Amino acid sequence: MAATIYLHWAATPYSWVRSGLYHSIISGSGVVHRLHSYAVDLPAHTWRRNSNSIALSCACMGGRPDPWSIPPTPAQLEALCQEAAAVARSWGWDAEAITIQRLMSHAEAAANRDGRQPHDNYGPVIWGGTGERWDLLQLEKGGPPTGGEQLRQRVRQILRGDQSPAPQPLLFLQASTIEARGEPLATQLDEHGSSWTLAADLLDRYGLPFEWDATRRRILVGALDVVPLYREDGVQASVGWPLVELTLQQALAPVILTGILREGRAWCRVLEFAEEFGISAQFEPFALGERRGG
Repeated sequence: MAATIYLHWAATPYSWVRSGLYHSIISGSGVVHRLHSYAVDLPAHTWRRNSNSIALSCACMGGRPDPWSIPPTPAQLEALCQEAAAVARSWGWDAEAITIQRLMSHAEAAANRDGRQPHDNYGPVIWGGTGERWDLLQLEKGGPPTGGEQLRQRVRQILRGDQSPAPQPLLFLQASTIEARGEPLATQLDEHGSSWTLAADLLDRYGLPFEWDATRRRILVGALDVVPLYREDGVQASVGWPLVELTLQQALAPVILTGILREGRAWCRVLEFAEEFGISAQFEPFALGERRGG
């Protein structure tokens, strides 16, 4: 059976980010937090539908007593559709492939609206269910119960090119050098003043074993003492370059950070790498010291 993309809301505040449940979580501002590689199955996002699937979730609908006091924001829904479209492209899907069998809300999955019957109906009451899960049944309070189809239509539009022009790639303005562990390290300074370098060079410099997975554009890192920080300012698709994941070599493949593919090689932000891997840093001049724990 074809892989499936499941769309959720997390029933949380906008800032909630936690690994283990969803592959990516989108905060209220529309920032996508890639928590796990899309190449692995997670155990508990959509009941009896966790195999050969990925889960994207908006951090919202956590209001008490009214969930709609924290509704999905337009930025979240746009980022949700853009991320789903990016996954679809990576799997070779076109707009016509975006059917309810391949991309669906948790409300639709819970109610077996795709024609499969892997479980009892625990979806919306209006569809004969128990009402336990109704994620994205509606996209706004009082809206029609067609949220899943509205999202699919937006993903189809994105895949057909019915969207704003692609962002211009982040500019690299100046080659530079910093010191890392007492030796020079070649870097590039971007238009915002951030330093970037080749991910492989940093991993080598700190003796971290790694493997490049070209088919999934990710670097598998063999480190046991790293707990990802899931930064609010993590690299987003708006950077304009193809994205690259640095992922731990563990069963659930947690994503440490996101970099870019530039000139055929993986690059990452130097300071972000240092913070994720517990590397001491000093400024004026910018230099990296030793690892002091993950």
